[in-house]
Amino acid sequence: MSKIIENIINDKHDNYILPFFWQHGEDEATLREYMKAINEANIGAVCVESRPHPDFCGEKWWQDMDVILEEAKKRNMKVWILDDSHFPTGFANGAMAKEPISKARRSICCEKIELKAGETLELNQAELIHPLQRELTEMEKTIGQMTGRMPEVKPQEEFEDDALVGISVTNSAGVTKDLQVLIDAQGNLKYTAEEDCFIYKMNTTRNRGSHPDYINMVDEASVRVLIDAVYEKHLEHYKDYFGNVIEGFFSDEPELGNGHLYELHHEMGIGFDMDYPWSAELEYDLRAELGEDFATKLPLIWETTGDEAKRAAARLVYMDKLTRLIEKNFSYQVGNWCRAHGVKYIGHIIEDNGQHCRTGSTLGHYFRALKGQDWAGIDDIGGQVYPMGENDNFDRGAFQVRNGNFYHFLLGKLASSLAALDSKKQGNAMCEIFGAYGWDEGLRLEKYLADHFMVRGVNHYVPHAFSAKPFPDPDCPPHFYAHGHNPEYKAFGELMKYMNRTCELISGGRHIAPVAVMYHGEAEWAGKCLADELVTRNLTEHQIEFDIVPQDIFVEREDYKTSISNGTLTVGSQEYKAVVIPYTQFISDSFAKGIKELIAAGVRVYFVDGKPEAVIDSQITTDDLTAETIKIDAVAATLSDIVDVTIAPENSYIRYYHYLKDDTNLYMVVNEGDKEYTGKITISGDYSEVKGKEVFAFDAWINSIYKTDIVDGIGNINLKPSESRIFVIPKDEADAELLTSNTVADIQIPAGTKLIQPNGNWTRSIVKSINYPNFSEQVEVSLPDDYAKVDAEFSGWFRYENTFTATEKGKYVVEITDAFEVVDLYINGTKLQTQIFAPFVFDISQYVKDGENNIRIEVATTLEREMLKVPDMFGRPKPEPKYGSGITGEVNIYSF
Repeated sequence: MSKIIENIINDKHDNYILPFFWQHGEDEATLREYMKAINEANIGAVCVESRPHPDFCGEKWWQDMDVILEEAKKRNMKVWILDDSHFPTGFANGAMAKEPISKARRSICCEKIELKAGETLELNQAELIHPLQRELTEMEKTIGQMTGRMPEVKPQEEFEDDALVGISVTNSAGVTKDLQVLIDAQGNLKYTAEEDCFIYKMNTTRNRGSHPDYINMVDEASVRVLIDAVYEKHLEHYKDYFGNVIEGFFSDEPELGNGHLYELHHEMGIGFDMDYPWSAELEYDLRAELGEDFATKLPLIWETTGDEAKRAAARLVYMDKLTRLIEKNFSYQVGNWCRAHGVKYIGHIIEDNGQHCRTGSTLGHYFRALKGQDWAGIDDIGGQVYPMGENDNFDRGAFQVRNGNFYHFLLGKLASSLAALDSKKQGNAMCEIFGAYGWDEGLRLEKYLADHFMVRGVNHYVPHAFSAKPFPDPDCPPHFYAHGHNPEYKAFGELMKYMNRTCELISGGRHIAPVAVMYHGEAEWAGKCLADELVTRNLTEHQIEFDIVPQDIFVEREDYKTSISNGTLTVGSQEYKAVVIPYTQFISDSFAKGIKELIAAGVRVYFVDGKPEAVIDSQITTDDLTAETIKIDAVAATLSDIVDVTIAPENSYIRYYHYLKDDTNLYMVVNEGDKEYTGKITISGDYSEVKGKEVFAFDAWINSIYKTDIVDGIGNINLKPSESRIFVIPKDEADAELLTSNTVADIQIPAGTKLIQPNGNWTRSIVKSINYPNFSEQVEVSLPDDYAKVDAEFSGWFRYENTFTATEKGKYVVEITDAFEVVDLYINGTKLQTQIFAPFVFDISQYVKDGENNIRIEVATTLEREMLKVPDMFGRPKPEPKYGSGITGEVNIYSF
């Protein structure tokens, strides 16, 4: 480990960053300029996004890709390719228009008809075959207006391949009878009700969902259309690049596409106007599982009254078969094609607000949807995670729904957990990040977001985005280069260094977590449940590490390498001493058997907020499940004896991530709060050998390591808001000696330190980023100096210059109490480490000379103020800037 850190300090490490590079059909010179800009931002890969390109897989596309691949090879960069011409993945570059209708996206609909005793229902052949038509909802119209892509449902059109799946009657006692036997030779049905009842008529159709021209994710042949239209085309052109320059392909938010797309608060099974995905293979699997009368049981998917257990059984079977087909026909089919051709397959689904286990805009089950991929993946765009945002919850309509608990206490852990559990992932977890936060997003927020996901174990990032369109491109800013107009571009490269350094340390080993929290996907399908994020919040805020674990570990034991013995649940390389099960109303037989086995082996098992009500289709009863039931606010307290990090005083904003690499224990600790934390940290646990060992702290931002006062695992900890440290416990004395050879002293300003006054007034000059470093308009100023009061719309660079006199040998430190937003300090012409958080503190001792010294401070803003006059692409009002410009605090020079 000491050699790894030494290499990191010398900036020798792998690349973990692959930003989106948006293509619009730009000229060759622009493409080359952007590849250079991306590479010079300390990034070693790009993910080429075709969404805005006018000729995907056409002559212009291949010309542009030739340039990008040539530049990538020259710069030793890797290239990933987003796998479709439209968002989301599944359009297959329009190829479905030429395919037979048997491959089309298909839905199943259910119409519920109430009959009173003695009433007669008569349906002719057309009425039986075709589903009830409907108008577009207001939500669908709103989404169409916002996305510029109206849903393509034709409300009054009947398709020739519409089909009747089943028609049945259910009486008040819940007894169901198949009515298909009453259909006569002409295809008509007549039925007179003997008692009050409901008729359920189910049909399949292509006339549902917002994207009927997309592939059917549960049809193997339909998914193959995407492979043939996109993947095979790239193989044909660039076979020699596969596995060397071309690293792989990226699927962006593939969907099932049923129902009311992007209604993020809409849960599975609510409302009779909701269609669900369908295919011939799905029908075959359901018939095999439920019997020839399967069509009499499926209406329970839509039903909201009656026997809850029967309803749960139908939903569990349907969703299980559906998501297994997604796993096989989409995720694995595409992934296996990639691996067979020497490249990787990555991407993510829509996880927003708990959608990860639903249909509609996503794929029904997070773990199964990504099982065929080589990395686990998530995304954080559009303001989903932000400082102190865990309690912000709202529902304002399309694209404006927020569940703060989900974003802050589950999202990141979905990716890192799948990466840890699935051996195919080899610990690799990816997050698409930074996009669509707006031009006010700068390095402070971006570092917060990076830390938020890194301390949850995510170790690869797809920054969103580099756009080569002429500045200003209104499409989902910020854009990190913006043809040289973004003042923070240089500092963005420093952030990329920081992220690469950190990701190097949390890759190639394994995550240490004593607790497994069971994934709530199946629980939500079946009935009432407690969402995982409510349980994981209690753990996170009390510094208890965990993974999210799917129920599939009990069914796919060989694939997940599951074993249970001696008080431990082992899944792959992960070992858990306790299993936490958020409340689930109904559970499956396989899950119940797994719980019994855990209990019998001495694993600590806890039901949170109640035991299951019943086990579906099983000889096992809930009485057989003897695990303890605890309240949600008692989870952390119950598990406090198996933690390996504690802090005092308690603080709900301190996060940590325990990683074991090269037999060395690493603890990444981050302060996500808005106040400085000072306290004691105690490191213990089965995997941390701390007795008698020195503990080092690695600061990945300034790229230095120093000794701490932590002895036998106990010592002081101090973290400013948004500050991170990685504590390193060397594996042996030789490792400790090598670490010691690379240490520097931590910066501490003693009380009563002498303050040196500058030799005169400060001068300030300004420049737009595109013209840097040609500063002008030099004037004398006093500090603080908020330039926003001079020009409220200026974005760019400020340069402040002065001199000071050094008369004594010793330590010299510069402190800038506040500035917005990025600060570069130069002493006698030498640049020190870029900093982004106030107070900005620099040790300048080695650059100070006797007598007069020059001090130059350069401050870069975001593009927020300059972009105030550029309309939002969705017509939303722009908030007033929260911060000033320039040096908005004092500059102190200390000597001691």
